[in-house]
Amino acid sequence: MQASGVQQRDEMFNQRLPFVLVGMVIISGLLILKLLSFQQLAPEVVNELRPDYNREISLATARGIIYDHTGQRLAVNTIEYRIGISPNLVSEKQRVAAQLSTILGLDELATYQSLNSDQPWVQLAVGVNAAVGQELERLKQDGLIALTIEKTPRRNYPQGTLAAQILGFVAGNLRGYYGVEGKFQDQLAARPRTEVISDIPFELPPEQEADQGADIYLTIDRDIQFMVESQLVEAINSTGAKSGTIIVMNPRSGDLLAMASYPSYDPNAFREVQNPEDLKNSAISGIYEPGSVMKVVTVAAALEAGDITSQWTYNDQGRLDMAGIPVFNWDRQAHGVVDVTGVLVQSLNVGAANIALAMGPSDFYKGMSKFGFGRLTGVNLQGEEGGIMHVPGDSEWSESNLLTNSYGQGISVTPLQMITAVSAIANDGLMMQPNIVQRIIRDGQESVSKPIALGRAVSADVANLVRDMMVQVVQNGLDDQASLPGYTVAGKTGTAEIPIPTGYRSDAFIMSFIGFLPADDPQVIVLIKLDAPTSGRWASQVAAPVFRRLAERLVLLMEIPPDAVRQALAAQGGTITEIQR
Repeated sequence: MQASGVQQRDEMFNQRLPFVLVGMVIISGLLILKLLSFQQLAPEVVNELRPDYNREISLATARGIIYDHTGQRLAVNTIEYRIGISPNLVSEKQRVAAQLSTILGLDELATYQSLNSDQPWVQLAVGVNAAVGQELERLKQDGLIALTIEKTPRRNYPQGTLAAQILGFVAGNLRGYYGVEGKFQDQLAARPRTEVISDIPFELPPEQEADQGADIYLTIDRDIQFMVESQLVEAINSTGAKSGTIIVMNPRSGDLLAMASYPSYDPNAFREVQNPEDLKNSAISGIYEPGSVMKVVTVAAALEAGDITSQWTYNDQGRLDMAGIPVFNWDRQAHGVVDVTGVLVQSLNVGAANIALAMGPSDFYKGMSKFGFGRLTGVNLQGEEGGIMHVPGDSEWSESNLLTNSYGQGISVTPLQMITAVSAIANDGLMMQPNIVQRIIRDGQESVSKPIALGRAVSADVANLVRDMMVQVVQNGLDDQASLPGYTVAGKTGTAEIPIPTGYRSDAFIMSFIGFLPADDPQVIVLIKLDAPTSGRWASQVAAPVFRRLAERLVLLMEIPPDAVRQALAAQGGTITEIQR
């Protein structure tokens, strides 16, 4: 019986064995097919099935350098480091935490907790400077292979606060904001690249060079810019003004030699700025009512339109009642019979209003438009505003605007608009577009900027006539404190009320002066603007002396000879333009 049972089991086993073998073959075949199909999956599917040790980073682009016109560097590139680590590759976590926290200035407990993370990679620090980065490199070479050190580009401004509002700044996203950095972002930044890098320390990222951005040379002169900024701070301190602006420009070409506003900031530390308005360049974005400086434009526009002549006169009674408002002279006095030169020399509001009435709204606002008011100058800086000039047909215009606009109230301009307009008088009536860029160099190719005329504001004859009146203003008028011994200066002050929702402030004023020299061959024009100074009531007392102090230094830096030297040079057949600077 027992042998028979064994025999039956053997026979049953022999009968089932082929089926078992066939089943094993089938299962083996299926496993092989499964393995082959996995190997043929698309790379992106395979990556999803693997632990993610890769990160995409922006490759550091070599942003173009910004120079002043002499080649002094105003904005350069530096390298900072981003530090991370792979916790699963660190064996002595407590010792490593102590080392890294000491070098990086981190909290040791927090660093230790990071090293115990279950993440494949953790970030320890960003913005690490070169010295610390090099120390960490040595630590990595000594065996801390889990450490990853990434280079990240940063913008640096070696001159500190100098020309900050001209330059703008570059944020952590490597994008420029404000000024030249913002306006020329595409040219300076080149074409960005991204790379996928591994957090596994043994895998080295590919070495590639980023594209080189364009280098930009500005028209700004570093020495003049520094002097102007210093003079502005001195003026703020001595006059009690809360803010201010100085612009220095070549009226012949429109090139800006210096532009400064207070308060300013350090573009290396732009994140520390408390008031975002300080980041803006108020020379191109801060609008204000210019006051009596506008009388120069009113007189020029009226002469150009033929509505008055150089012999025009009126009987000044000290007050004009028209269009529902009274217009008073600054001194509330009557001046009798006054000619057009006297309107500027004595800075008479009633005279300017009478000239505007003689012009009528059509000629007046055509003349204002020719001088560029109410629109952008087109300067190559980011953040320019166009000012405000209401004209007939606007809901906010009334007949009283014609009167008040003639002496610079009820119309808003930027400092750059104002100096650009008066520059047309200095440049024989031709108004030039303000320019901040001298040349751009990219891939060895140089693009040089050329002067651009915005249009003819007035004829050369009218411009020269008004220029001579402006000389009289400084020599024989209220603005004699702007005079500079040895030089003929043409200029005009403005003392403007500050608008508020209920009218105008009675306790504070905007005081300004615009002047150019030498008057017969202008090489430079300067705008001074001080907001709410407390050292005097009129711009002739406050702003004109600031111009004189600045001009004394400016003629030395620019090597502009006194009138007598120029005349002697001209007598020998030479010109001031032949002087090497």
